[in-house]
Amino acid sequence: MNEAETRAELIDPKLKACGWGVVEGTKVLREYHITLGKIQTGGIRAKKLTADYVLVYKGFKLAVVEAKSNEFEVGEGVMQAKLYTEKLQLNTTYSTNGREIYQIYMDTGEEALVTGYLSPEELWNKTFPKTNEPDADLVEAWR
Repeated sequence: MNEAETRAELIDPKLKACGWGVVEGTKVLREYHITLGKIQTGGIRAKKLTADYVLVYKGFKLAVVEAKSNEFEVGEGVMQAKLYTEKLQLNTTYSTNGREIYQIYMDTGEEALVTGYLSPEELWNKTFPKTNEPDADLVEAWR
């Protein structure tokens, strides 16, 4: 399967099963633009940084999910996942190929294969103290 098929057939159902996009106050942002791309010589921009998924609960961005085709190993997306999580100043990130899920906590350095994503409430309780201000547009959207 290519990455788009992996996302639609394997990753999206797992996120939904854990409550993402189902539980009230949750939102799954797909193809979330993190940066426009660094301006290079001649005024040309480098490639945009775009997270495959950003998990949002009650207006707070809580985690990044970096997806790869199920033909790749789960570790293929780890560096991207960490980079995107650092840029968004979040604590939790996942790399997945749809078959396996690799979870990373940036503040402790804890990394492990897991059987599923944290639910919105679990992720909220684990990371809320680490977040700053809610995204005003997202909070307004849930009112």
